[in-house]
Amino acid sequence: MLAIICALARNRAIGYNNKLLYYLSADLKRFKSLTTGHTIIMGRRTFESLPKGALPNRRNIVLSRRKDAAFEGAEVFASLDDALAATQPDEDVFIIGGESVYAEAMPRADRLYLTHVEATPEAADAFFPEINEADWSLQHTEHHDADEKNVVPFTFADYLRQGENR
Repeated sequence: MLAIICALARNRAIGYNNKLLYYLSADLKRFKSLTTGHTIIMGRRTFESLPKGALPNRRNIVLSRRKDAAFEGAEVFASLDDALAATQPDEDVFIIGGESVYAEAMPRADRLYLTHVEATPEAADAFFPEINEADWSLQHTEHHDADEKNVVPFTFADYLRQGENR
């Protein structure tokens, strides 16, 4: 399974200055729950944005075109094709960012695990690709109001690629 996991604002914004736009405790817990024990693939800048480096209890893969690139606790591949070729057919793989990796992975993904943030940031410099609604079937939603641990309201939404478009 190839899945994309992302939190995106109303305007599809996902980041600014290599940082997340909103701190949502519930979203971070969901991310950890879904990805732990699986493979995560990310671009170099996403890896560099992680506060403690490689995420524990996951196979971390970083995409970098630099031949000498090395990231502690992570495997490095030059392309998404190379990274996916190094995974097993039954391996659950999650694309975790950033913008260009999401765009490249979107046509190949089987599932989307999105957090629709009900806000629009004042500034953003990274955006999630357009979603062709005809390609996806909404499987589950779960709304959350803002509270002391989540600064804005949001909705978890799980999508499955439609059969014909797989």
